[in-house]
Amino acid sequence: MTGALVTTVILVILVLIILMVLFTFIPVGLWISALAAGVNIGIFSLIGMRLRRVAPARIVNPQIKAHKAGLGLTTSQLEAHYLAGGNVDRVVNALIAAERAAIPLRFERAAAIDLAGRDVLQAVQMSVNPKVIQTPVVSAVAQNGIELRVIARVTVRANIDRLVGGAGEETIIARVGEGIVTSIGSSTSHANVLENPDVISQAVLNKGLDSGTAFEILSIDIADVDVGKNIGAQLQTDQAEADKRIAQAKAEERRAMAVAREQEMKASVQEMRAKVVESEAEVPLALATALKEGKLGVMDYYNLQNVIADTRMRDNIAVTAKGDEPEASNPKK
Repeated sequence: MTGALVTTVILVILVLIILMVLFTFIPVGLWISALAAGVNIGIFSLIGMRLRRVAPARIVNPQIKAHKAGLGLTTSQLEAHYLAGGNVDRVVNALIAAERAAIPLRFERAAAIDLAGRDVLQAVQMSVNPKVIQTPVVSAVAQNGIELRVIARVTVRANIDRLVGGAGEETIIARVGEGIVTSIGSSTSHANVLENPDVISQAVLNKGLDSGTAFEILSIDIADVDVGKNIGAQLQTDQAEADKRIAQAKAEERRAMAVAREQEMKASVQEMRAKVVESEAEVPLALATALKEGKLGVMDYYNLQNVIADTRMRDNIAVTAKGDEPEASNPKK
């Protein structure tokens, strides 16, 4: 009796273990939920999902929501998107939101958007409720040289047809900033922009900045306009300072050249004086040669000395009359 009881207990435990393994591998509860929701899915399909390493809950629960919303999606479509690495639940939620908002969106399109890395549910919500993008401070200069600092708010709506391959918010902000700079730069005066800031928004909006992007620009509103620096005057001041430095450099160059030329002339004068002294040193030799050869007499020599002495005396008298020091006697004499 005891042996039969132990055997019975062991059999019961084995049956419970087998049932637990089966219920773990075969999602019977999920299958019952699908049948209760009216989704026709077989138990072997769920077992096949397990074999394909697909979480059945990731497929069945979104399919139940899609069935209740009347989308008519099949298990194969959802499983294929899951195996491709997509988010099935987000795609189904986006399709339901698009259906309620009367936005035409097919499953293939939503799956492509999801696989491209875009949040398809957020895109649908943005199509219903537009988003406001605020640009950073954009600095631009009018033609009169006054800087203006502008902040704009761009109201955009997601364009579902261009979500795949379309540019993002960064491109919108960059294009709007470029349009603001161009519009202010074409204004003759900053006062015109301050009086009519809507001129900027209209000019930027007419440029078609949403081309090639995943958004549709609804409006561009100028939130704030501040007057900055007088860039034109600052540039003129900088240019004048640069011109002054160039002129100073050229003047310094000319002064250096003049000083060098002066030194060259002084050296040239000293060289000529040396030649004069050298020539004067040859005069006594020439006189001695003339006396020796008889070409010059003694009286002629004394008369020449008298003339030189008389000339020097007259020079000393002229210098004294002017209040200057008399010239020193000739050291050669």
